Amino acid sequence: MTMTDSSSHSAERSDAYSENLECTQTGLTRREALKRSGLALGSLVFGGTALKLFADDMQQGNTCPVCDPLDCEDKPPCDWGSLLKARRYRYFDHLPPFFPFSRTTATTIQPLHENELRITFMGSSIPPNLRQAQQMMSIFVEVGWDPGTQQPKDQFVFDCGSGVCTNYNNMNVGFGRMNKVFLTHLHGDHMSDLTHIYCFGPSSDRKSPLFVWGPGPSDVESPTNSGIYYDDGTNAFCRHLRAACRWHTESFGFQTTSYSAYDPATPYTWGLPCEPVPVGDGDPAHDDPIDDAYAMIPIELKVVDYDPDDNVAYDNAETGVKITYFPVIHARKGSIGYKLEWRTPSGETLSMIYTGDTKPEQLSVDAACNNGDGVDVFIHEMGVPAQIWAMKNTNATTPPDEHSASVQQMLMVQNSSHSPQGAFGYVLSQITPLPRLTVATHFPTSDDTVACALKSVRQHVDVVQGNEHPWLREKPRIRTKHRRCWNLPRITWSFDLMVISVTPNQIVEKKGVVPEIGNVATYQPPPGTVYPDGSPIPYGFNAPKYGSLDDNGFPVGDPYAQIDTTTQYCPCDEYGNCNYREDGY
Repeated sequence: MTMTDSSSHSAERSDAYSENLECTQTGLTRREALKRSGLALGSLVFGGTALKLFADDMQQGNTCPVCDPLDCEDKPPCDWGSLLKARRYRYFDHLPPFFPFSRTTATTIQPLHENELRITFMGSSIPPNLRQAQQMMSIFVEVGWDPGTQQPKDQFVFDCGSGVCTNYNNMNVGFGRMNKVFLTHLHGDHMSDLTHIYCFGPSSDRKSPLFVWGPGPSDVESPTNSGIYYDDGTNAFCRHLRAACRWHTESFGFQTTSYSAYDPATPYTWGLPCEPVPVGDGDPAHDDPIDDAYAMIPIELKVVDYDPDDNVAYDNAETGVKITYFPVIHARKGSIGYKLEWRTPSGETLSMIYTGDTKPEQLSVDAACNNGDGVDVFIHEMGVPAQIWAMKNTNATTPPDEHSASVQQMLMVQNSSHSPQGAFGYVLSQITPLPRLTVATHFPTSDDTVACALKSVRQHVDVVQGNEHPWLREKPRIRTKHRRCWNLPRITWSFDLMVISVTPNQIVEKKGVVPEIGNVATYQPPPGTVYPDGSPIPYGFNAPKYGSLDDNGFPVGDPYAQIDTTTQYCPCDEYGNCNYREDGY
């Protein structure tokens, strides 16, 4: 977008805003007048902050008309008095168990049915809600089962916010299974653990490049009329992340980071919208080899001039998985959602949508309607109301005054970025046919917040929560107000380690079971590196950067290549007397 284009768009929005403002000024309700007077009073206390928030709320970009508060349903009654309900989520506790380690597979991965799509929430929360039970956002998706490799046919990471690598490890998902990462946007709570995945994957079982899908540059003038446009897309993000991690990658260069049987992905085999090229700093001597685990390959998806007929991010004919994307509205242009469709061996298609963070908007609804076919699982963010958000941030049990500065601050964040529970219900009501299962995520999940949110959603659409209502696909949907009818569409709230098993006939929610101290994911050797008995294959791995292959074709690294050992304490002195054991005991 040129500066001229930006100015003309701003002028149009300004004219529309002026007309809207002129209409609303003459017909203030008593409630609105009190609201404004309360904000003005609050600004005296908070140094003008509340007044500024009110002004920001009326920015040119707000294209919505002013609502008549009398036309909306009353606020549902919610109970916030129980600390116990605020600190537990009993629904999740009562789900059937899912054990991430299997004794029947060579890989120890829990096998999927040949027609099963499995979704695991490795993170499900929001940044202010930093607590042990919920990390930031991440979803792991697996499809089908390959008896030969004893692994899923395909697998994907959607977002990877801070703290989620612990849950991946607990659920027996090692770094070798996390080589395809799809980012919805570049907020820290959706990409922070990419650093850990990138840096430590090669030290474990990811001996191949890390592919990162994500939105292209926002093309937002920053700020308006400045003439400044940042390169803020996924390519630039990956390039700078790779540069920032240079010390790490070099220091670990005595370990092997590639294997000889690696088959590079191509635009044809993976249906990519661009050539897969590792990021670099412009000096070919510094570039990572295309087969190396420290090669980071961004697949940037166009968000400016988005074309719904040209929105394929991944299309693998061998595994049957197709992933498309669509823009959403969140904080800044350059946020996207994804739709995954999988052609099962039985010939049916299973589908999942993950919107990432978004305000209520139409493209998510269009994707979920899916030309009248609907989707199996619709994962959409949900926020608590601004008033409850402000209350939870202070560990209070009584909601603050809705005109207080803290609530107005949360309202500003909501208006920029999120879908509160009532808006979520409205979005769901616009989808025909309704998804088989709708999942609210990015939510501070507990007994009290879910009970309140369900009331708001039911003001817009009739839904039930629970595995006791599996809603088999082949049975007809019956319109009814009976909330416990077996065939009503289902809703659930995500929680870390929640597993959703999707087949053509049913959808079952489960609870991942892990010991309190945690698990260690089973190492999955890359193809062609070990014999069936586990012994290494000569020349299976390539030589490390700081090392070589020995005469038998096995990698030998040099751990001393980059360090100065003149001040070290040696295992023994110059006479051979032992200071400490070399084997570590």
